[in-house]
Amino acid sequence: MYIKYRNTVFLQFTQFLLLLLFVLAGNTYAASLPDFTPLVEANSAAVVNISTTAKKKAVGDGGPDHGYNMPDIPEDHPFYDFFKKYFGEIPEGGLDPFEQRSSLGSGFILSEDGYVITNNHVVKDADEIVVSLQDRREFIAELVGTDASSDIAVLKISGENLPSVKLGDSSSLKVGEWVLAIGSPFGFNHSVTAGIVSAIGRSLPNENYVPFIQTDVAINPGNSGGPLFNLDGEVVGVNSQIYSRTGGFMGLSFAVPIDVVTNVYEQLRDKGHVSRGWLGVLIQDVTRELAESFGMNHPHGALIAKILPGGPAEQAGFEVGDVIVKFDGNEISFSSDLPPIVGSSKIGTKTPVEIIRRGKSQTLNVTIAELPVEDDIQIASSGKGSAVKSNVLNVVVKDLTAEQKKAQEIEDHGVLVDAVAEGPAQQAGVRKGDIILLINNIKVKDAQHFYKMVEELPKDKSIPILLQRRGGPIFIALKLSDD
Repeated sequence: MYIKYRNTVFLQFTQFLLLLLFVLAGNTYAASLPDFTPLVEANSAAVVNISTTAKKKAVGDGGPDHGYNMPDIPEDHPFYDFFKKYFGEIPEGGLDPFEQRSSLGSGFILSEDGYVITNNHVVKDADEIVVSLQDRREFIAELVGTDASSDIAVLKISGENLPSVKLGDSSSLKVGEWVLAIGSPFGFNHSVTAGIVSAIGRSLPNENYVPFIQTDVAINPGNSGGPLFNLDGEVVGVNSQIYSRTGGFMGLSFAVPIDVVTNVYEQLRDKGHVSRGWLGVLIQDVTRELAESFGMNHPHGALIAKILPGGPAEQAGFEVGDVIVKFDGNEISFSSDLPPIVGSSKIGTKTPVEIIRRGKSQTLNVTIAELPVEDDIQIASSGKGSAVKSNVLNVVVKDLTAEQKKAQEIEDHGVLVDAVAEGPAQQAGVRKGDIILLINNIKVKDAQHFYKMVEELPKDKSIPILLQRRGGPIFIALKLSDD
């Protein structure tokens, strides 16, 4: 009887301990979550709402349409009244082509003397920009300058006792770190959302000069241009874009790092435009097959597919097929890592660049120049006649005409792909209309030379081939089997 009683007491005591541990663990977890209240209270006053007005261009006048129309949603939809309030109804007979429209966005005051940061797309084509503070003050802002490449705009307002934010260091951000956004999604001023850093150094399509911060902070239309804070209350980014299939937040938000913003701000403030460093090359990623073909242990770096004439790279002795693996001491893992680093480099400085050339590492010194205005590349029309010959690649090529070489800016080499049948070339991605420039880093002089080179290709080894496609260069890796 005593033993049974003792076992019962022991069991009850064990259950009590487990319950106590569960409660303490829950409290510990809750205590580990950050309290954002002090951060919001200290910084909300410096976050502003930005509204713009612009006269909508008449249809057919060649000008862009940046107006916002009332979405086509039914009257019984739960958001109908909300959109009607902010966008209004479309009057019968259509819209006045010169009617003024309002655009809503966010921003923050960077300095006590009234410099304001926002996104370029928030104020683009605006005739008037109004900056509204949390204390209900409103100012007509002066547009100091914009930079489309980073999507940053700098405004200036005149006022007294203006609150301002403290800037942080975006280079010290770590994945998993807590961050917080304050902005005006859908016009709801000073809305606060929080999340974590999902990734850093993200490259987005058509965005060459910004290594974006990816977060899962809820960002929606109206948040654009607003600040992204770390837990120390420092601005580490400017909320700029979202990835969405619906137009609303889906867990993928992107912010411009504050280090990039600061550089753009200082240049716009001091000289009204942004200058960027330029290397004068076209690059692509190194795939596993290309890495093998270049004698590299693993894929990394930025592969040079074209060197622009007269540019810094040409003057420094770079060659097509070089793989840039380190720039000014910075490791280059992906080709997208290179443009932001080069763009932020000081113009006129001599910079060491480590490359891999024909399987061997070496260092070149290049003097960074200013990024020029890009010219469109014209695509040449096809020539006549083909040099037909059976070959292991099942590719038919022909010589380029003088006109085609001139149009494609090709001097003394290259052949035009006239047909591609099933075989190694087709599997590697060669298409009709491609211009084959290099095979295994050797220039293809003409069609006859091409067929001779093909006969001598090694088996069971990846070979780099440089093509020109739609005016742009691209490397592919081709491998012949031994069977």
